[in-house]
Amino acid sequence: MAQDKEDAGKAPTSTRTMWKGAISFGLVHIPVGLYSATASSGIDFDWLDKRSMEPVGYKRVNKVTGKEIATADIVKGIEYEDGHYVVLTPEEIAAAFPKVTQTIEIETFLDADEIPFVYLERPYYTAPLKRGEKVYALLREALRQSNKVGVAKVVIQSKQHLAVLIPCGRALVLNLLRWGGEIRSFEQLNLPPLDAKAAGIKPAEMDMALQLIEDMTQAWDADSFRNSFAQEIHKLVETKVASGETAAVVKVDSGKETAPAGADVLDLTALLKRSLEGKGGKATAVQAKGKPASVTPLPAAKKTAAKKLPAKKAAAKAPAKKALAKKTLARRAA
Repeated sequence: MAQDKEDAGKAPTSTRTMWKGAISFGLVHIPVGLYSATASSGIDFDWLDKRSMEPVGYKRVNKVTGKEIATADIVKGIEYEDGHYVVLTPEEIAAAFPKVTQTIEIETFLDADEIPFVYLERPYYTAPLKRGEKVYALLREALRQSNKVGVAKVVIQSKQHLAVLIPCGRALVLNLLRWGGEIRSFEQLNLPPLDAKAAGIKPAEMDMALQLIEDMTQAWDADSFRNSFAQEIHKLVETKVASGETAAVVKVDSGKETAPAGADVLDLTALLKRSLEGKGGKATAVQAKGKPASVTPLPAAKKTAAKKLPAKKAAAKAPAKKALAKKTLARRAA
């Protein structure tokens, strides 16, 4: 019942697979799909031409002359000092891109409380594919019982990310992390000493502060924290729809792309043994009831190659009043 109450305040589950591949640790590969774990509560205003109700896009404009520039005349440069740039060719940029694989490669395991919150950036759900449920559950339960998380690297849409794999209920959450060096130091800020006595706090003041915190403590309820601006805008939209103050917007077609095929499942017990042996440790047999997972070698092409999948948002809008209102109120998932 507690889980049902918790889910009631959440946005609907996203079942659109954003990425397919495998979680890898040792010689074990767990085929998984990646799904958005968040939904934006912000307001997405589109630009429209008030004369024709047609969508307004963006142009590539020379900031000095104000004239539009053809794509073929645009190059990419890095400013190395004020007003001076190094221009890089598409080939040079492509050569620097990380090697694209369809693998969430776990590089190490850490205690769950070792990673500071400031490094957490964006969460995604993972879910097992192709008979990978047992191996998925094994990793999830092993992380839960050991109170560990897996630190991994993954390439999504041609961009390399640092990530942490965290057990969360029945799911394994892949939370993207900020890279080392991206978090600014606070050492130059005027902060009080890291000790109550050194900071000049009296025992009575600390007791009252602790009592106030205790009095204000309550159970976590995500549904009680909502974006008030978004709610007010939604109410305004509903009011205008009810009074007929709507406009039909010209449709703009957008293509669709499919995700690449996922990885296959390997024999679980044998791979765990081989992984332990490869690490120089004593191989410990993992006793599993029933038959082991099907033995299907992982194709090299699927382990090392992947297609670039730029995410495309559909820009099509229905002209009917009811569809327009529905589209406005149900925002796109992040």
